[in-house]
Amino acid sequence: MKLPFAGRLLAVAMLAAASAALPLSSAFAETPEKPKVALVMKSLANEFFLTMEDGAKTYQKEHSADFDLISNGIKDETDTANQIRIVEQMIVSRVNALIIAPADSKAMVPVIKKAVDAGITVINIDNQLDVDVLKSKNISVPFVGPDNRKGARLVGEYLAKELKAGDEVGIIEGVSTTTNAQARTAGFKDAMEAAQIKVVSLQSGDWEINKGNQVASSMLSEYPNLKALLAGNDSMAVGAVSAVRAAGKAGKVQVVGYDNINAIKPMLKDGRVLATADQFAARQAVFGIETALKILKGEKVEGGNGVIETPVELVTQ
Repeated sequence: MKLPFAGRLLAVAMLAAASAALPLSSAFAETPEKPKVALVMKSLANEFFLTMEDGAKTYQKEHSADFDLISNGIKDETDTANQIRIVEQMIVSRVNALIIAPADSKAMVPVIKKAVDAGITVINIDNQLDVDVLKSKNISVPFVGPDNRKGARLVGEYLAKELKAGDEVGIIEGVSTTTNAQARTAGFKDAMEAAQIKVVSLQSGDWEINKGNQVASSMLSEYPNLKALLAGNDSMAVGAVSAVRAAGKAGKVQVVGYDNINAIKPMLKDGRVLATADQFAARQAVFGIETALKILKGEKVEGGNGVIETPVELVTQ
C-alpha cells in the first residue's frame, strides 16, 4: 500500500532514527571487496609472456584472499589497437589496478590516461611508457622492471670476448617504437663500441621468430663477413639460429638473445646461442602486482624517478 506523503515522511524519519541508534559498523559499513587487478600483456604467442602470465596466476592462487586477477594478452607484438581495446574494457569493468606491458611506448599513453582519470592504479611493466608523452598528458605511471640497457650491455660484453676489434655484427631489434627495444639496442651498441666491433646492420624483427629469421637471413646474405647476430629477445634469436644454420654458418656466426625463455636453454647448452639475459619472466607481473597492492593500501613504494628497478642477469652455457 502506498503511504500518503505525510506518512512517507514519518516512515523516513523513523528509519533514520533507527539507523542512528545502531553502531556505525552495522548501520553503514560494507564488507570491503577484494581489489580487481587486470594484467594486460603483449603477445601470448611469445613464451616470455606466457611465463609471465603463469607466474601471476600462481601468485594470485597463493594470495587469493588479497585480490582477484584478470589476465589478457594480444595476438601479436604489434597489435596495439587491440591492446587499447582491452584496456578500455578493463576501464568499463571498473578494475582497481591495471598492470600493463604496453605494445607501444607512445600510442598506449592516451588510453592509459583514461584509466588513470577513471581512478585506476596503473603500473607499467616490461616496456617503459614514453616519459615525455606521459608528461604531456600530465600523468605519472610507475615503471616496475629491469634496466634493459644494462642487461643488453652484459650480453654484448660477453659476446665481445669471443670477437676481435674490427669484426662485423648485426643487431636484430624488437619493435622499434618500444622503449625496451631501443634500450636493448643501445646496450648492445655500448658493448660493441667499447670493443671496437662494427655494427653494420640494424633491423627490426618485431620480437617474433619468423621475422627474426627473415631479418637474420637478409643480414647474412648482405654481409658475408658477419661474425655475430645480437637479437633483442630470445624469440628473434631462435629465428636467427635457424637462419645461421640455413646459411651453412653454424659455429661461424655467434647468436645472442635476451629473456632466457625455455626454448633458448638447449641452444645455450649446445652452443647455438652464446648468451642471453634473464629478467625473471615469472616474476615480472608479480613485481607489478605487489606494487599496485601496496599503493591501493596507501603504503609507500620505493623507487627513484618513478622507476622501481628489478633484477636482470647474464646467462651463459
